[in-house]
Amino acid sequence: MSVPSLNVQMTMWVAIGPLLLSNGVRGENATSTIVEVKRYHQMMVTRDELFRPWTVGQVAERSGLSVSALHFYERQGLIFSTRSDGNQRRFGRDTLRRLAFIRAAQSVGISLADIGEALDRLPRQRTPREQDWTRLAEGWRDQLDARIEQLERLRDDLTTCIGCGCLSFERCKLVNPADRLAVEGAGARRFAVGTPRPTVDDRD
Repeated sequence: MSVPSLNVQMTMWVAIGPLLLSNGVRGENATSTIVEVKRYHQMMVTRDELFRPWTVGQVAERSGLSVSALHFYERQGLIFSTRSDGNQRRFGRDTLRRLAFIRAAQSVGISLADIGEALDRLPRQRTPREQDWTRLAEGWRDQLDARIEQLERLRDDLTTCIGCGCLSFERCKLVNPADRLAVEGAGARRFAVGTPRPTVDDRD
């Protein structure tokens, strides 16, 4: 990466020089500090780098996913690439946000089909902006709320009667005597999303 031009170096000194001197930073210490500022400048993402397409290896390194996983997600239509003049895959930097979304959704058990349906709400002809992701989040809110409730039930309610018909807990004799909750339908009648949660007394 190129070293900052003389103009840039002078601008940096004008910006931080008085501050360094006012704090007693002189001589070699000041020179060391300027070197650190130069290094910071070199690490900054330039506009060209921001919009430069990434190779599949670069995306894999930054996202923490394997190249094979990226190829799989592309086959599933969850991410997209273009081709270079040498017919190599190139990805936009916004692919990283898609991948983060996919990984987070998968980690709580959401299917790739549902993930793909949500991602289909994003524009493909341009980089999705903040408002595009906001619309996606709003459209998914009910589904995520239901998922959160299911996870809370899984965390909190397994220690009491859930109306599944096992009748193996002492509380089953009070909450679901003779499996009376079976008349409401199959499954754990106090475990499904939208059904009444066990009370504090039920968990005692």
